[in-house]
Amino acid sequence: MTLIIPRWLSLRKVERSAETFEKEDDLDSLINEIFEEPNLDKKPVKLKSKSSGNPSVRASTQSLGKSCSPVYLGGSTAPCGIGTNTSQRACDRLRCVACDFRVVSYDDYMWDHSCDYLFFRNNMPEFQKLRTKLVKKPGARAYACQCSWRTAEALTALQADPQLRWVCGRH
Repeated sequence: MTLIIPRWLSLRKVERSAETFEKEDDLDSLINEIFEEPNLDKKPVKLKSKSSGNPSVRASTQSLGKSCSPVYLGGSTAPCGIGTNTSQRACDRLRCVACDFRVVSYDDYMWDHSCDYLFFRNNMPEFQKLRTKLVKKPGARAYACQCSWRTAEALTALQADPQLRWVCGRH
């Protein structure tokens, strides 16, 4: 008996498909292995404190990866951290979505009324340059990014000021 193989099906194609099948099977087993063993032993990230003499630098003692909801601004007497409806705290990880800058804050200072857009555009984020327009005021907190600035004396929800394009940058 003779085996007749059609022209479109050569022996070489049969060998390749068997080899390809083995590689795909190995790849599938590797993928399954990855998904079967979830890494639940994640160690908490340790943050090193880098003291820079800048009053806006604060060490956050709360876990990373959470966002404030709602986001609050507050004076220097307001506690900082992750703000929620039940735990109202001023967010210390603000980020501006308009200029993509981190929002800095300075306790016991307010912005001078002569501040303008170009001042912040040219001087952010250097405290030595910014302090020329900072006025000492106990209980206040001055906030600024490269395009917007505010002074807060009491805890207020950020959504109360629709002009600010600031969001929580995650804790």
